[in-house]
Amino acid sequence: MAAWAGRALLGGALAFSCAAHAGNQKEEELADSVRLALARAIHDGRPPKPVFRDEAARQRFEAWFAEMSRRLQKRLPDDLTRREFLETAWYEATRAGLDPGLVLGLIQVESAYRKYAISLAGARGYMQVMPFWTRVIGDSNRRALFDMQTNLRYGCAILRMYIDMERGDYFLALGRYNGSRGRPEYPNAVLSAWKKWQFNAGQVAGAPQQGAVAVSSR
Repeated sequence: MAAWAGRALLGGALAFSCAAHAGNQKEEELADSVRLALARAIHDGRPPKPVFRDEAARQRFEAWFAEMSRRLQKRLPDDLTRREFLETAWYEATRAGLDPGLVLGLIQVESAYRKYAISLAGARGYMQVMPFWTRVIGDSNRRALFDMQTNLRYGCAILRMYIDMERGDYFLALGRYNGSRGRPEYPNAVLSAWKKWQFNAGQVAGAPQQGAVAVSSR
Protein backbone atom coordinates (compact mmCIF):
# COMPACT_ATOMS: atom_id res chain seq x y z
CA MET A 1 0.00 0.00 0.00
CA ALA A 2 1.62 3.28 -1.07
CA ALA A 3 0.50 6.43 0.70
CA TRP A 4 -2.47 7.80 -1.19
CA ALA A 5 -2.59 5.18 -3.93
CA GLY A 6 -3.74 6.78 -7.14
CA ARG A 7 -4.71 5.42 -10.52
CA ALA A 8 -6.43 2.09 -10.95
CA LEU A 9 -5.18 -0.46 -13.45
CA LEU A 10 -7.45 -3.41 -14.16
CA GLY A 11 -6.10 -6.45 -15.91
CA GLY A 12 -6.90 -10.16 -15.79
CA ALA A 13 -7.57 -11.25 -12.23
CA LEU A 14 -5.61 -8.37 -10.67
CA ALA A 15 -6.45 -4.72 -10.14
CA PHE A 16 -4.60 -1.82 -8.60
CA SER A 17 -6.61 -0.40 -5.73
CA CYS A 18 -8.03 3.07 -6.24
CA ALA A 19 -8.92 3.45 -2.57
CA ALA A 20 -7.94 7.00 -1.70
CA HIS A 21 -6.31 6.13 1.61
CA ALA A 22 -4.48 2.89 0.80
CA GLY A 23 -1.10 3.10 2.47
CA ASN A 24 2.09 1.14 3.02
CA GLN A 25 2.30 -1.25 5.98
CA LYS A 26 5.80 -1.14 7.40
CA GLU A 27 7.77 -4.26 8.22
CA GLU A 28 8.71 -4.09 11.86
CA GLU A 29 10.96 -6.12 14.09
CA LEU A 30 8.58 -8.17 16.22
CA ALA A 31 9.35 -10.01 19.41
CA ASP A 32 9.34 -13.78 18.92
CA SER A 33 6.30 -14.12 21.17
CA VAL A 34 4.38 -11.61 19.07
CA ARG A 35 5.37 -13.25 15.80
CA LEU A 36 4.42 -16.70 17.09
CA ALA A 37 1.06 -15.46 18.39
CA LEU A 38 0.37 -13.89 15.01
CA ALA A 39 1.37 -17.09 13.22
CA ARG A 40 -0.89 -19.21 15.44
CA ALA A 41 -3.83 -16.90 14.79
CA ILE A 42 -3.34 -17.06 11.04
CA HIS A 43 -2.58 -20.79 10.77
CA ASP A 44 -5.73 -21.83 12.64
CA GLY A 45 -7.43 -24.02 10.05
CA ARG A 46 -11.02 -23.91 11.27
CA PRO A 47 -13.57 -23.03 8.55
CA PRO A 48 -15.00 -19.49 8.73
CA LYS A 49 -18.51 -20.53 9.67
CA PRO A 50 -20.26 -18.63 12.48
CA VAL A 51 -20.88 -20.70 15.61
CA PHE A 52 -23.51 -19.56 18.11
CA ARG A 53 -23.87 -20.39 21.77
CA ASP A 54 -27.64 -19.94 21.72
CA GLU A 55 -30.59 -19.13 19.47
CA ALA A 56 -30.62 -15.47 20.50
CA ALA A 57 -27.03 -15.07 19.27
CA ARG A 58 -27.97 -16.72 15.98
CA GLN A 59 -30.89 -14.34 15.53
CA ARG A 60 -28.68 -11.33 16.22
CA PHE A 61 -26.22 -12.52 13.58
CA GLU A 62 -28.98 -13.09 11.05
CA ALA A 63 -30.32 -9.57 11.67
CA TRP A 64 -26.79 -8.17 11.22
CA PHE A 65 -26.27 -10.25 8.09
CA ALA A 66 -29.54 -9.12 6.51
CA GLU A 67 -28.73 -5.44 7.05
CA MET A 68 -25.11 -5.70 5.87
CA SER A 69 -26.17 -7.74 2.85
CA ARG A 70 -28.60 -5.02 1.88
CA ARG A 71 -25.90 -2.35 2.20
CA LEU A 72 -23.37 -4.39 0.18
CA GLN A 73 -25.69 -5.48 -2.62
CA LYS A 74 -24.40 -2.93 -5.13
CA ARG A 75 -20.75 -3.59 -4.31
CA LEU A 76 -21.09 -7.40 -4.22
CA PRO A 77 -24.12 -8.17 -6.40
CA ASP A 78 -23.74 -11.97 -6.43
CA ASP A 79 -25.77 -13.40 -3.54
CA LEU A 80 -23.47 -16.36 -2.86
CA THR A 81 -20.32 -14.23 -2.94
CA ARG A 82 -21.89 -11.67 -0.64
CA ARG A 83 -22.99 -14.31 1.86
CA GLU A 84 -19.57 -15.97 1.88
CA PHE A 85 -17.87 -12.60 2.30
CA LEU A 86 -20.06 -11.46 5.18
CA GLU A 87 -19.88 -14.78 7.01
CA THR A 88 -16.10 -14.75 6.68
CA ALA A 89 -15.75 -11.09 7.67
CA TRP A 90 -17.93 -11.59 10.74
CA TYR A 91 -16.12 -14.78 11.76
CA GLU A 92 -12.59 -13.42 11.31
CA ALA A 93 -13.43 -10.11 12.97
CA THR A 94 -15.03 -11.67 16.03
CA ARG A 95 -12.40 -14.36 16.48
CA ALA A 96 -9.84 -11.53 16.60
CA GLY A 97 -11.96 -9.60 19.08
CA LEU A 98 -12.86 -6.86 16.58
CA ASP A 99 -16.15 -5.19 15.78
CA PRO A 100 -17.21 -6.48 12.33
CA GLY A 101 -18.21 -2.91 11.49
CA LEU A 102 -14.62 -1.78 11.98
CA VAL A 103 -13.40 -4.45 9.56
CA LEU A 104 -16.02 -3.52 6.96
CA GLY A 105 -15.10 0.15 7.32
CA LEU A 106 -11.40 -0.61 6.90
CA ILE A 107 -12.10 -2.69 3.79
CA GLN A 108 -14.14 0.15 2.33
CA VAL A 109 -11.22 2.56 2.78
CA GLU A 110 -8.49 0.12 1.77
CA SER A 111 -9.88 -1.65 -1.30
CA ALA A 112 -13.47 -0.52 -1.86
CA TYR A 113 -14.41 -4.22 -1.62
CA ARG A 114 -12.19 -5.31 -4.52
CA LYS A 115 -11.02 -8.86 -3.91
CA TYR A 116 -8.07 -8.60 -6.31
CA ALA A 117 -6.99 -5.06 -5.48
CA ILE A 118 -3.24 -4.40 -5.55
CA SER A 119 -1.84 -1.12 -4.30
CA LEU A 120 1.09 0.67 -5.89
CA ALA A 121 3.28 -0.76 -3.11
CA GLY A 122 2.04 -4.32 -3.72
CA ALA A 123 -0.48 -4.76 -0.89
CA ARG A 124 -3.15 -7.30 -1.81
CA GLY A 125 -6.80 -8.07 -1.47
CA TYR A 126 -9.71 -6.77 0.53
CA MET A 127 -7.64 -5.67 3.53
CA GLN A 128 -4.54 -4.72 1.51
CA VAL A 129 -2.08 -7.04 3.21
CA MET A 130 1.58 -6.57 2.31
CA PRO A 131 3.26 -9.77 1.06
CA PHE A 132 6.12 -9.52 3.57
CA TRP A 133 3.72 -10.76 6.25
CA THR A 134 3.77 -14.24 4.71
CA ARG A 135 7.53 -14.36 5.28
CA VAL A 136 7.23 -12.98 8.82
CA ILE A 137 5.02 -15.89 9.88
CA GLY A 138 6.62 -18.54 7.67
CA ASP A 139 3.97 -18.85 4.96
CA SER A 140 5.50 -19.07 1.48
CA ASN A 141 2.28 -18.82 -0.54
CA ARG A 142 1.90 -15.12 -1.29
CA ARG A 143 -0.81 -15.68 -3.86
CA ALA A 144 -3.03 -17.01 -1.07
CA LEU A 145 -3.44 -13.38 0.03
CA PHE A 146 -6.07 -13.12 -2.70
CA ASP A 147 -8.07 -15.91 -1.05
CA MET A 148 -10.99 -14.34 0.81
CA GLN A 149 -10.55 -16.10 4.14
CA THR A 150 -6.76 -15.87 4.09
CA ASN A 151 -6.79 -12.14 3.35
CA LEU A 152 -9.37 -11.37 6.02
CA ARG A 153 -7.59 -13.54 8.57
CA TYR A 154 -4.25 -11.83 7.95
CA GLY A 155 -5.83 -8.39 8.02
CA CYS A 156 -7.83 -8.97 11.20
CA ALA A 157 -4.91 -10.62 13.02
CA ILE A 158 -2.53 -7.80 12.05
CA LEU A 159 -5.00 -5.12 13.10
CA ARG A 160 -5.62 -6.90 16.43
CA MET A 161 -1.87 -7.06 16.99
CA TYR A 162 -1.50 -3.34 16.39
CA ILE A 163 -4.43 -2.46 18.66
CA ASP A 164 -2.81 -4.47 21.44
CA MET A 165 0.61 -2.93 20.77
CA GLU A 166 -0.97 0.53 21.00
CA ARG A 167 -2.82 -0.45 24.20
CA GLY A 168 -6.26 -0.04 22.70
CA ASP A 169 -5.63 3.25 20.90
CA TYR A 170 -7.51 2.77 17.62
CA PHE A 171 -6.20 5.99 16.11
CA LEU A 172 -2.56 4.94 16.49
CA ALA A 173 -3.27 1.29 15.64
CA LEU A 174 -5.01 2.21 12.39
CA GLY A 175 -2.18 4.54 11.47
CA ARG A 176 0.25 1.71 12.09
CA TYR A 177 -1.81 -0.64 9.93
CA ASN A 178 -1.61 1.90 7.12
CA GLY A 179 2.04 2.78 7.66
CA SER A 180 1.17 6.38 8.53
CA ARG A 181 1.25 6.32 12.34
CA GLY A 182 0.65 9.78 13.78
CA ARG A 183 -1.03 11.18 10.68
CA PRO A 184 -4.79 11.77 10.90
CA GLU A 185 -6.07 11.16 7.37
CA TYR A 186 -6.23 7.37 7.32
CA PRO A 187 -7.43 6.73 10.91
CA ASN A 188 -10.10 9.39 10.53
CA ALA A 189 -11.28 7.86 7.26
CA VAL A 190 -11.58 4.37 8.78
CA LEU A 191 -13.20 5.59 11.99
CA SER A 192 -15.74 7.52 9.93
CA ALA A 193 -16.46 4.46 7.79
CA TRP A 194 -16.75 2.34 10.96
CA LYS A 195 -19.65 4.50 12.14
CA LYS A 196 -21.47 3.87 8.86
CA TRP A 197 -21.02 0.09 9.15
CA GLN A 198 -22.04 -0.29 12.78
CA PHE A 199 -25.19 -2.24 13.51
CA ASN A 200 -27.45 -0.98 16.29
CA ALA A 201 -24.62 1.40 17.29
CA GLY A 202 -22.42 -1.41 18.61
CA GLN A 203 -20.93 -4.82 18.20
CA VAL A 204 -22.91 -7.88 17.28
CA ALA A 205 -23.52 -9.69 20.55
CA GLY A 206 -22.77 -13.36 21.04
CA ALA A 207 -19.62 -13.29 18.92
CA PRO A 208 -16.93 -15.86 19.64
CA GLN A 209 -13.77 -14.31 21.05
CA GLN A 210 -11.32 -17.19 20.71
CA GLY A 211 -8.14 -16.70 18.75
CA ALA A 212 -7.48 -13.01 19.47
CA VAL A 213 -3.80 -12.11 19.29
CA ALA A 214 -2.72 -10.69 22.64
CA VAL A 215 0.63 -8.87 22.39
CA SER A 216 2.61 -6.22 24.17
CA SER A 217 4.72 -3.48 22.67
CA ARG A 218 7.37 -4.13 25.31
